[in-house]
Amino acid sequence: MPKSTIRWGIIGCGNVTEVKSGPAYQQAAGFSLHAVMRRDAVKAADYARRHQVPLWFSDADELIQHPEIDAVYIATPPDSHLFYALKVAAAGKICCVEKPMALDETECAQMVAAFEQAGQPLFVAYYRRSLPRFVQVQQWLQQGLIGAVRHVHWAFSRQPNIADQNGQTNWRTDPAQAGGGYFVDLASHGLDLFMYLLGDITQVQGIALNQQGLYAAEDAVTACWLFARQADGSQTSGSGFWNFAADSRRDDVEIIGSLGSIRFSVFDEQPLVLKTATNTTSLQIDHPPHIQQFHVENIARQLAGQRQHPSTGHTAQRATAVMSQILGHTGL
Repeated sequence: MPKSTIRWGIIGCGNVTEVKSGPAYQQAAGFSLHAVMRRDAVKAADYARRHQVPLWFSDADELIQHPEIDAVYIATPPDSHLFYALKVAAAGKICCVEKPMALDETECAQMVAAFEQAGQPLFVAYYRRSLPRFVQVQQWLQQGLIGAVRHVHWAFSRQPNIADQNGQTNWRTDPAQAGGGYFVDLASHGLDLFMYLLGDITQVQGIALNQQGLYAAEDAVTACWLFARQADGSQTSGSGFWNFAADSRRDDVEIIGSLGSIRFSVFDEQPLVLKTATNTTSLQIDHPPHIQQFHVENIARQLAGQRQHPSTGHTAQRATAVMSQILGHTGL
């Protein structure tokens, strides 16, 4: 193994790491997946065997402190992100944490401060900022193909989850573990993406309801917001609704400009549609097999001094602040 190889360890090698992220750390140039940790030792050993990972642990501290580990990817539920991240920062190691970054903005700020003090980078797995399909949307906007952006709207809905209807335990709907419900888990991707494309959200209002009564968290959310003013003084507005008790699935984003529009989905692999006064372009850009591939490759590029990663602790902290305001937890 070359001395320049950065050896990663994963805390929480659960389902999200099987295909979405774990293989990306193995395949990115200059990276190796060197260790995994899970409290269930049998499952940790099984993951290591199936993915040809040299080391496995059932204790997170052993992984974090191991001399052969240079960087740590935290892939646990949000309620433990702060706990593990502070340990990684204290160990003076590179870190990437799953989204949402933490339970609230205060925890996010603690994490950012800890890594700044340690002199190490903190990345957050808002990987849509690195996906080619959304980089293409950004390029269309930068080229001014739809003119001045006036408004963005996201309509997202899906049918009730069968497991939730049956009363099965789910950390994603437990605010104590997730910081909210499916809105925080899923809508965070899109809200963070919009800020990547159009700038920081500076004002936001929201209404959150629990329409089904199946769990403690909200299952229906509506919001409107404003992005930061542009250099010419113009301002873009936004709106959205997210409902997890609807008749069918919807995932439709429309960015409306003065000269045209762009439509796409946040999660579904629908074509990107660019509409101008003279032409309509439909472009299919599929996700990679390991959806965090480009996100991880961009981490490698920053660590090699080639470019700044688009998803950092600072950007992710903003996403958490916006969601907290929508849910009525705090103000911006």
